[in-house]
Amino acid sequence: MENEKISQAVKILNELNIDMWITIDKESELMTDPVMDYIVGAGVTWLSFFIISATGEKYAIVGNLDLEKIERLSLFDKVFSYKNSPKDDLLSILNKLNPKKIAINFSEDSPSADGITYGKFLRFMKLLDGSGFENKIVSSEKIIGALRGRKSAEEIKRMEKAVEITLDIYDKVTKFTKPGMTEKDVAAFIKSEREKLGLKPSWEEESNPSVFTGPQDNGAHSGPTDKVIEKGHVFNIDSGVIYNKYCSDLQRTWYVLKDGETKAPEKVMHGFNTIVESIRLSFEALKPGVRGIDIDTIAREYIVSRGYDEYPHALGHQVGRTAHDGSALLAPAWERYGDLPFIPLEKDQVFTIEPRLYLKEYGVATIEEMVVITEDGARWLSPPQTEIFLVK
Repeated sequence: MENEKISQAVKILNELNIDMWITIDKESELMTDPVMDYIVGAGVTWLSFFIISATGEKYAIVGNLDLEKIERLSLFDKVFSYKNSPKDDLLSILNKLNPKKIAINFSEDSPSADGITYGKFLRFMKLLDGSGFENKIVSSEKIIGALRGRKSAEEIKRMEKAVEITLDIYDKVTKFTKPGMTEKDVAAFIKSEREKLGLKPSWEEESNPSVFTGPQDNGAHSGPTDKVIEKGHVFNIDSGVIYNKYCSDLQRTWYVLKDGETKAPEKVMHGFNTIVESIRLSFEALKPGVRGIDIDTIAREYIVSRGYDEYPHALGHQVGRTAHDGSALLAPAWERYGDLPFIPLEKDQVFTIEPRLYLKEYGVATIEEMVVITEDGARWLSPPQTEIFLVK
């Protein structure tokens, strides 16, 4: 997989007219650059440099004790090692290739492209001091956004499997859940089913799964509580698993029938169907070249037109090796999202679509689907929920 991603990176550098991309890491066990898992697949101890050129040349500079490990990966044309300082090897490579633009991993808006710490940045600039190359530094945000966003067929296959597993667990939840159980009871059941498969959660276990039942003020990223699931409650679950390094992130909504009920009340169904339709409208508009803000606007305006408050977050995010991945977002033009809502979407990016709305007296209705952008539209990775799940 690392060779595939390095080859992809070379193509992206040429698309963006950037001559060189350098990833800098140190003491990976303590704090590593998120992109290391894509292009190296191993960690380092001493200050190290992984250099990919638009010409296709690939070099690594590592401490002498890391030399053998990095050479065994067979990813780089040559691996240089140093005992005292990496400066001579670094400047030698730069002088040989003479890049006009050198991208390193910093970004104001995208966490996945902001892997260089300030300390490592300062050390890097000291090594370049007086060489002239210190004036050629640019952000690698667009490189990493494309690298993480453009999924290969194998990456998508793994995510589809993670989706399948998550939905299978949700099917079991419908049969398992009974009034009188707590949010924590349901969460423990989901965790048990996941652990039977030997899989890890897509994000921190404290809030994966998240379970929310009935009227409440808890935020969408809160963990399950001792709150009891009661008849007449709407409850929803947000969960996902990691399958072979790739994540799922899905939400589903249930209604707990009261005595004598055979279906959810009209107020519940009005809200639930609003969510379903807002997702469908957003899905139909997805295609390469559109901006995330335009997709978010479709869902947001539809939900408000149906008499509900707008949801207090982005409509969707990218998914990959982490649940929140990539750069472009399906999001409004809020300051907290920076430029991410304005980035044009690309083929093979995987996004969630996850609007939500509050149903007074009942709870929160929300669905989170996963889709992949295709050449002229989008494709569901998760068969969409169109009927509310009922608990008897």
